[in-house]
Amino acid sequence: MLLTVLFIIGITAEAMTGALAAGRQKMDLFGVTMVACVTALGGGSVRDMLLGHYPLVWVENPHYLVIVAAAAIITVFTSSLMKYFRVLFLVLDSVGLSVFTVFGVRVALEMGHGLVVALVAALITGIMGGILRDILCNRIPLVFHKELYASVVPPGVFVYLGLRELGVHEDITIISSLLTVFILRILAIYFKLSLPVFDYQEKEYKRQERTKLWHFPRAAKPISYNFTNTLKNKAKKKKAEKEKKGKSLAEEIIEIEDAENRPDE
Repeated sequence: MLLTVLFIIGITAEAMTGALAAGRQKMDLFGVTMVACVTALGGGSVRDMLLGHYPLVWVENPHYLVIVAAAAIITVFTSSLMKYFRVLFLVLDSVGLSVFTVFGVRVALEMGHGLVVALVAALITGIMGGILRDILCNRIPLVFHKELYASVVPPGVFVYLGLRELGVHEDITIISSLLTVFILRILAIYFKLSLPVFDYQEKEYKRQERTKLWHFPRAAKPISYNFTNTLKNKAKKKKAEKEKKGKSLAEEIIEIEDAENRPDE
């Protein structure tokens, strides 16, 4: 009973976050409701389809779909008040993540799967709804670059499986797993904990005008030409040094500038 109540709280909070995300993209009422439903129930639906667990959660319990749609519509008409409940939303979202984790593990274990599949099922249930929401809203999923979110799911899964193997009562196992995920998520939000970010930026190749990557380099000028120019330059320098004697600094500067600007003979 407690798990069902927490699940309803979780999908309601997720539906409201989905509705707000849709509102930022200026979607109509149908779009808002659709995004809210995908956010709240998408994770469980994807999990069930991958594991072959039918009927889907919202098909078996249609009232969940009604609750989610109602939460989305209420959010639309009370959106001006939502900024005052930001902390509450974060707490309820953490509750939803912990509940979805436990639901995912239990479904996998009931179907006879082991540790790896149970862990994947918990992750999909917990984060896939948010990923689908962000994809529909045309943005990078927040779970990939914000505070620890998906990373707090495995500890909850390990606690659940460990206590279950030890023969601890099911209610205690569920509550312990819920608290593990919830506390870790709250700590991640409070201390802004996150995984290291991989920042890979390719250096852009800057091409000059008339230069193409597939062009061959121009041929070098003849050595004799360069050698002749070198001799001319040396002769000019010697001549200038001889004429320097007895002239002021200003006259020398003017002559040097004239020599530089004079075209080669």
